[in-house]
Amino acid sequence: MAMKIYTKTGDKGTTSLIGGTKVLKSHARIEAYGTVDELNSYLGLCRDLVNDISIKLLLQEIQDRLFTIGSALACDPEKETKLKIPDIKEADIQLLEDEMDKMDESLTPLQQFILPGGHPTVSHIHIARCICRRAERLVVHLLTENGEHEILIIKYINRLSDYLFTLGRYVAKQLHAEEIPWNPRIS
Repeated sequence: MAMKIYTKTGDKGTTSLIGGTKVLKSHARIEAYGTVDELNSYLGLCRDLVNDISIKLLLQEIQDRLFTIGSALACDPEKETKLKIPDIKEADIQLLEDEMDKMDESLTPLQQFILPGGHPTVSHIHIARCICRRAERLVVHLLTENGEHEILIIKYINRLSDYLFTLGRYVAKQLHAEEIPWNPRIS
């Protein structure tokens, strides 16, 4: 018999962390890994929208890393040493930096801010970037408030938002979509 998706264990507004500790669903830890999950789902949409196979494969790799981050965030930090949770590695961050450097070689240097948009795929990538920034704020709040030392998670999410910005520009170029500079109204 297949396991049912509904358990009814969260009907009173609580959930369990990996390790069994019960917390409110409004807990900062749940907010942080829930937003990482939201980002992961949105990157799935972006992966479905892009045509470049190398970008699709990298986005899938990033989704895998986001599951790793979500697992780390979903773990009770007091019990983490007893559990086998995958880790983010410096090489994961380096991969994002290397990919940004490759894309940057074909992009014109930015002279001013650009407005998100120009093509639906590009717009979705920019939305993913904004979700990533929100996830970063929540993760920084959670980890610094609790005195945890998961600096690679923070570093990865920060670099991922930079990657998504660069990816938006790169995909815009692939799609021949115009980059619209922001011309602030001064008067």
